[in-house]
Amino acid sequence: MRILFALFFATLASAARADCVVLLHGLARTEASFAIMEEVLEQRGYDVVRPGYPSTRAPIQQLVDQILPPSVAACGDQTVHFVTHSMGGILVRYWLLRDRPANLGHVVMLGTPNQGSQLVDQLDDLEVFGWLHGPAGQQLGTGPTSLPRRLPPVDYPVGVIAGNQSLNPVFSGMIEGEDDGKVAVSETKVDGMSGHMVLPVTHTFMMNSPRVIAETLFFLETGRFDPDITWMEAVFGTILREDCEGSACLEEASR
Repeated sequence: MRILFALFFATLASAARADCVVLLHGLARTEASFAIMEEVLEQRGYDVVRPGYPSTRAPIQQLVDQILPPSVAACGDQTVHFVTHSMGGILVRYWLLRDRPANLGHVVMLGTPNQGSQLVDQLDDLEVFGWLHGPAGQQLGTGPTSLPRRLPPVDYPVGVIAGNQSLNPVFSGMIEGEDDGKVAVSETKVDGMSGHMVLPVTHTFMMNSPRVIAETLFFLETGRFDPDITWMEAVFGTILREDCEGSACLEEASR
């Protein structure tokens, strides 16, 4: 059966939009991880920019210069929103310090280590960590010199969704408190944020969760989350998809 997480249109604002959404994936992922989110947003009438970038090959500052300006430029004069996963949120926060567009809309961060990641602290000394995650990954610790810790509070509309389910008990054992397998719930919070919620999702696949997609869409349209949206309401918004069959959609999004 052909599927698409398109979400319960009747509970949200009208479908006609004139806004643009930039989807920014996380460390060691690809733009395909946001394929399902892109489909939902396009169904709602948003223009979507879904760039890829070599997240493990350069420091965050260089990645920002490489990917953010052309991505935002592609939106033209439209209101520009951001939906980010993990390190993608740090890229956006860094870029908005110096290049905030006048037409900035809302920012949704999924599992972003806004306070750094304890897991990076634990694994950074291992040579293999640098090989796999590159210089950007090594900037994501929790120490006072880490890049997330040196960023100021946000002063624009930001909604943060954290997960509290893990696929990796070994990694979770290195993290204090609730976590999503890579980032602690407490580490996702940032001073100045407009909203924060915790959902039963994992770090790697949270962007494909119907509830995460529903809450993301709600925040883009209203600037707040709706904790009353249920998993069933989100699932019942699913519609037929014409361009992929069965598990192919999810397989693409896992890349």
